[in-house]
Formats: sequence, C-alpha cells, structure tokens
Amino acid sequence: MMTIPSFGAGTFRLQGQAAFDSVRNALEVGYRAIDTAQIYGNEEEVGHAVAESGVPRHELSLTTKVWNENFAAGRLIASLEESLAKLRTDYVDLALIHWPLSSVPVEEYMVALATVRERGLARQIGISNFNIEYTKRAIAAIGAAQIATNQIELSPYLQNHKLVEFLRGQGIHITSYMTLGYGQLLTDPVIGAIARRHHATPAQVTLAWAMQLGYAVIPSSTKRENLASNLLATSLRLTEEDMASIAALERNGRLVNPEGLAPAWD
Repeated sequence: MMTIPSFGAGTFRLQGQAAFDSVRNALEVGYRAIDTAQIYGNEEEVGHAVAESGVPRHELSLTTKVWNENFAAGRLIASLEESLAKLRTDYVDLALIHWPLSSVPVEEYMVALATVRERGLARQIGISNFNIEYTKRAIAAIGAAQIATNQIELSPYLQNHKLVEFLRGQGIHITSYMTLGYGQLLTDPVIGAIARRHHATPAQVTLAWAMQLGYAVIPSSTKRENLASNLLATSLRLTEEDMASIAALERNGRLVNPEGLAPAWD
C-alpha cells in the first residue's frame, strides 16, 4: 500500500544555511516529511540537517525530484544516486519526475523511474506538474498503480478541478504545492474571517482546507514559529460552510507557469 504523508516541509527557494536551518527546525518541531528537488540546489543541506537531527531514518519521509536534463534513461538513475549521496541516505521515500518533457519520450523516463524503484533507490515514485495528457502517457508507460502522487500547484485560488477529478479517478494521490499562494491567501478576507472564527491563522485554515480535501501539503518557511504554527493545521477541522466559502475563491490564479517547461494546463 502506497502512503504519502499528509503534511511535510517544502524547501523550494531555500539555499545554503537557510535550507539547513529550515529543515533542522522543521524536524525539531515535529515534521517527519521533507520535500526537495535536484534543481533546488539544496539536497546537501537537507541531508546535513537530517543527519544532525538524530531522527531515525525509518521515521522520515524524504522526497526529491529529478530534473529535466537527467531524463535520458542512462542519466536518470545516475542522477538519483548523486541525490542520495547528497542526502546521505541509501534511498528516498519518493522520487518524482519534476516536469513532463516533450523532447524525451515519456515512456523513457517513466520506465527509468520504475527501475529506480525496483533497485530500491526509491520506495515510491511519482510525477509533478503533469497535466491530464502527460499523466495518461505516464500511466500507459508504467501503470497508474505505480504512480504514488502527482505534485501540482493547487490552492483556493487555483483548484484544478479537471485534473483533480482525473487523478482521483485513477487512484493517484494529489500533493498540493504553493497552497498558500506565495502568501496571497494569508491576506484573503474570506480566509481571515474563517481563521478568526476558529482562533486559527489564515495559513492553518488554508492548509486544513487542502488536507480535508485529501491532498498532501508541503509548505515551507524559514521561521521556526511559522513551521510550528503551520503544523497545527493537522488538528484543525473546518465546517462544511467554511469549505464551501473557500471553494468559492477559485480564480484560476496560477503562479508557477515557466515558459518552455509548463505543459498545456487543463
């Protein structure tokens, strides 16, 4: 049975000492899932923080994402071995394809990723930023049962209904990144009103909304107090009325859409 932790610490845009401190603080306040990627350039700092934390490896869930220049079959496995060396571990719990690439056949990198799992370098594998079309190709290559998650930008402002419905139909778990919308959601008046009613923070409300819909979340912060505060979202239950109010915030507010990388979104 594949399992994706519902709450983890992201490390996007965190470099050097900031990445080390964020991961160290996250582990100290109770996080047990950490998300990184080859392109973030911080796998060494993540590995260092994990090694110094004293948390047993079997209690942790580590995710990394394979960057596009490593998609050729021969390169993908070697690149993941390099990631493992930086992370100071024999395996990651989850290895993802970071962005779908049209210049390399989907089957080539998905089959290579499946090989990574067979060799024990990753416990689970999955995809990130795949639209419906690319997800269909990934499924055709290795089967939906092997794809543990699709990590996508998803927030109250970008609810991705078509893609979410498709993934659920395939039994593929959804991981939401950019759930707080670069902080935009923290000043939303609807979110703020719900937060006041629950004596919670806007961040806690937004993260609880995503988790109540069944999504995993991976917010990041450089501040220890924010990391600890965000984690409290796991015990916050929103009412049906709260959920309906947040659902009404949809505005197709996509923030991550890199030219030359992003697929045609659904």
